[in-house]
Amino acid sequence: MLPERQQIILDIARQHGRVSVDALALRFEVSPQTIRKDLNELCDQRLLFRVHGGAMITPSRENMGYEARRTLARAEKLAIGGRAAALIPDSASLFINIGTTTEAVADALVRHSGLMVITNNINVANSMRVYPGIEVVVAGGVVRRADGGIVGEAAVDFIRQFKVDFAVIGVSAIDADGSLLDYDFREVKVAKAIIANARHVILVADSSKFERRAPVRIGHISQVDTFVTDHCPDDAIRAICAEGEVDLVEAMVQAVGS
Repeated sequence: MLPERQQIILDIARQHGRVSVDALALRFEVSPQTIRKDLNELCDQRLLFRVHGGAMITPSRENMGYEARRTLARAEKLAIGGRAAALIPDSASLFINIGTTTEAVADALVRHSGLMVITNNINVANSMRVYPGIEVVVAGGVVRRADGGIVGEAAVDFIRQFKVDFAVIGVSAIDADGSLLDYDFREVKVAKAIIANARHVILVADSSKFERRAPVRIGHISQVDTFVTDHCPDDAIRAICAEGEVDLVEAMVQAVGS
């Protein structure tokens, strides 16, 4: 049995994906040192793992719930969505795959006109279908109950029919060597088809993806043309982007500096 405060901390982490030392100290009206001790004890039991400024739920082969992912790093995703959408001109064709960050891009694209959007994300299709300036094409396949993603061989075959101007892709994790990772091998097959059939690939991922782990490899960050994130804390990733001529866009850093 966990002490009451630690149980509440664990519940918050499970709901939102991560917790912050400063926010918890304010919530419980205790010192940051007390919260750090709680987090260290939870990490010792492998219930959480420490990240800069707080802790996250323990990585596993299973992705966290869709609603938890929607609330995690929400401000960062909105900033990323706006910057990525600004890279896409009117009258473009594009893929948008599964993910809460790609959904933020879709939300920022609704003021565009003449777009053709091909997606395996039911949430994207539902949010964009009402706008007259956007034609929405939905891939066929198995609908994943957890998040409305369409996966499977039928979705892969459908995607391969197109050659589009842009692809907006999200990932579950980014490894230190630049590997792009996900949890579901069926979704990975769709993501690979999307990358292969787009002229310009835009990767969108907030900085928490550097702290996560997932077991299935989509590809490598050098395969994308533009990487839009809130900020990149990893110098090795910066070097990989520079060497691979990947345009690194840091939405939150540039927003603060502008």
